[in-house]
Parts: sequence; structure tokens; C-alpha cells
Amino acid sequence: MSKILVTGGAGYIGSHTVVELVNAGYTPIIVDNFSNSEERVLNGIAQILGQQVVCHKVDCTDAKVLQEVFTKEGDIAGVIHFAAFKAVGESVAEPLKYYHNNVAGLVTLLQVMEANKVTRLVFSSSCTVYGIPEKLPVTEETPTQKANSPYGNTKKIDEEILRDVATSGSALRTIALRYFNPIGAHESALIGELPLGVPNNLVPFITQTAAGLRDSLTVYGTDYDTPDGSCIRDYVHVVDLAKAHVAAIKRLEKEEPAAFEVFNVGTGQGSSVLEVVKAFEKATSKPFPYKTGPRRAGDVPAIYADVTKATEELGFKTSLSLEESLASSWAWQQALGK
Repeated sequence: MSKILVTGGAGYIGSHTVVELVNAGYTPIIVDNFSNSEERVLNGIAQILGQQVVCHKVDCTDAKVLQEVFTKEGDIAGVIHFAAFKAVGESVAEPLKYYHNNVAGLVTLLQVMEANKVTRLVFSSSCTVYGIPEKLPVTEETPTQKANSPYGNTKKIDEEILRDVATSGSALRTIALRYFNPIGAHESALIGELPLGVPNNLVPFITQTAAGLRDSLTVYGTDYDTPDGSCIRDYVHVVDLAKAHVAAIKRLEKEEPAAFEVFNVGTGQGSSVLEVVKAFEKATSKPFPYKTGPRRAGDVPAIYADVTKATEELGFKTSLSLEESLASSWAWQQALGK
């Protein structure tokens, strides 16, 4: 079974991808510094799979220790790189933290991969590279724009680095998955989104409010140029997203993959914040308090994906609905309270 190194593999998307890799016959090797995840996630993964997954507590900006992982594990067939900070608001307040971790971490990983002749990389990118798009839905040909936050800019810079490496004659083959808004949890409720401190993302804030851990949800901005005035996003179930990474690894295993490819990963359907609130109440029969507030720095009014390329070339399509995603998020929140 091929070994796939998964940086940030104990994180939200990483942990679900580790499960799907095993289900697809791969052997994932987790690398995580646990700066934004908890080691108990490893127990959830083990319970789902009925086996432990190897994990190295390593920071991707540390070349020496990262090299030790490659040496110890031996024949690594490919890497999925999740390890990055991702809070838009925090990146506005602490840009250097984001450039160091998200950009320097990728450069270090690429150098270690090159030294060990590992040539397959799936990169965790983001729809934030599109900035505020002029036309919706966005395709992979939609021009990338000046990022609306330092976080978004790190993803844009990372893609530029990968594109430059691809055109340099390097043997590296990369697929960048530009994904939209991951939500939901594994059907077992053994792993899910586990934000440390106050959540920066909508759905965990909803579930924590519904569970009584937060006084109320604030809907940031109700005066955007959208049907109900609140921001619109493309919410994709994390298990669907995890399966997209498996599809990308399989594509890289083909004899002559392109040096650098990008794919949107979303549902192709936009939902507003207020629609998500109503869908949660419908899916769970659990009303909760929310209020409106001013716009938040760094937020894009509306963005959702055209998923034609992923469907036709990657052979990937989402299968889980918004209501299913929200119901699984609530089951995960309830499991956390036990």
C-alpha cells in the first residue's frame, strides 16, 4: 500500500482525508504540530478505522525534523499538504504569523520533497485566490485577484510558487484543490471540526450556540448585494472534500500528469449565511439565538464554484447535501458534550 504523507493530518479536513485514504487502500502518515488541533483526534481516527495511524509531531517549517520523518518512513509515494493557518480575521491582525507558517512551510516541504525525490503533491488551496470575483460562479479560468486578506494572499503566493516550480523543469507534479467552505463531520461523530477557542467559521459557531456554549450567533453584514443581504458561500461536506483529495492522488499516479493543475472543489451551489441558519434549524429542529452585526474585515460578499472541470477531469462530484452536512455537524457537537 502506497504511503501518503499528510501534513496537518490531525486537523479538520486532514483527519477526514486520512480516513478516506485508508478506505481507498493507502497508508497515510500524519505530520502535525498540533498548534490548531488536538491529539485526541487520533483516537477518533483509530476508532473509525479499527487501527492506529502513524503520526509524527512535527512543524513543517522545521526542515531538519521533517527530513527525519522522510528518512524514517522511507518510500513515500506522495504528499497532501494541509498544514496552514486559516482564520481570515486573525490573518488581518497577524500577517507575519501567516506568511511564516503558510508560505515558508510550503517552501521547506518542497525542498525536503525534492531532496527525497518525492514528486506528487496535492496542495490545499482555497477559493480565496479569486478575491472578489466579477462573475459567478467561478471557474478555474476565473482570474485570481488581489487577495482580500493575508490568509488569502498566502494561498495565492503558494500557488505561484508551485507554478514556478512546475515550469522550472522540476519533476514535481502538483494538483491544487481550490476548495470552498468545508462543513460537516464524519457520520460516526468521532471526528469533526474542533476549533480551539472562539470559532472563526460559521457552522461551529452555530452548533456551539445551539448547544448553549455561546450566547448568540452574529451574522456579520446584512447589507451585501445578495438576495437576503448576507454573504453567500459554497458549503461542501468535509467527507466529500476528503474524497476529492483521494481522487487527486489517483490522478497524480497516472503516467504523465500535468506539472501543475487546479480544480475547484465545491457543490456548485451558493447558500447565504441566513439560509444556512434556517437550514440548520430545519435539519436539527433546534432553533437558536442569532443577531445581525456590521461587516467583518476580509469577507467576500459572494462566491461559489463552477465544478464542471472537477466532474469531467478529476472524476469527482459531491454527494452530500447542505442539510446532511449540518445534521452531521450537530451530531458531532452533541458528541463533544458527552
